[in-house]
Amino acid sequence: MRTIIPGYVRLYQAGKLEKRVNALKEKLKNCTVCPHRCRVDRLNNEKGFCRAGRNPAIASYGPHYGEEPVLVGTGGSGTIFFSFCTLKCVFCQNCEISQGGEGYELTASGLARIMLSLQRKGCHNINLVSPTHFVPQIVEALALAVREGLSIPLVYNTGGYDATDTLELLEGIVDIYMPDIKFGDNEKARKYTRADRYCDIARAAVKEMYRQVGNLETEKGIARKGMLIRHLVMPGNLADTDRVLEFIAKEISRDAFVNLMDQYYPAHKSYLFPELSRRISRSEYMEAVRCARELGLKVQ
Repeated sequence: MRTIIPGYVRLYQAGKLEKRVNALKEKLKNCTVCPHRCRVDRLNNEKGFCRAGRNPAIASYGPHYGEEPVLVGTGGSGTIFFSFCTLKCVFCQNCEISQGGEGYELTASGLARIMLSLQRKGCHNINLVSPTHFVPQIVEALALAVREGLSIPLVYNTGGYDATDTLELLEGIVDIYMPDIKFGDNEKARKYTRADRYCDIARAAVKEMYRQVGNLETEKGIARKGMLIRHLVMPGNLADTDRVLEFIAKEISRDAFVNLMDQYYPAHKSYLFPELSRRISRSEYMEAVRCARELGLKVQ
């Protein structure tokens, strides 16, 4: 079985990684890193929708065993939880981090040291949780870490609201994309996430991710390259799960790795929305699974 070398290692060896760092940092001057395109000068610490400034900020990091088995293996997934977010989901289960900004700032070299420490602990990958608004800083840190021997796959664990032009600059850097397609309808998405055109943007983003890495590839049962798609089933089919699954089956791949998640519970500001104030039923979840199977998808 061939060993899959992380893409960023190959870019570094070819002398191309630093050019990506520079191109991404340019986007911070008049910030267009994410689809909000706030155009603030983050290099001078101006802040827009996400409230992130020049330096990366994280809430925690360490081996994580609650992710999909193909990421966790025996050594865990080396997760780094970034502070802030490009979405304002009223049902967010990590709102203290994503919207409260819980965490601390650090430098690119500090972030690189964390990546290297996770590799030394035996983690199978570096799992970047909510990385969208810190892409330039992450790649800056990655360029430092690879010089010191970082060589495990990079996982981009996102809420799906990603700008395709930013993703294009990640081609050959990210090994595993793990987008969460939250909604199949723009208006519902705006109501519950405050993101304009979420559905359109997420679909374009997922198509670009898939173009770069394709279906999931594993080595000895551990993910090495490809895409995993997550979707959270919501009460009353508020997420339009059927539309999301149809998009995956018809416009991505019937062989896509799809995780239909059943762990919705009322959190954060859900109490303000009666339709969000309960957990999903077993029958609602099984209806989502039935829909996926009818479309030819193999759900996890």
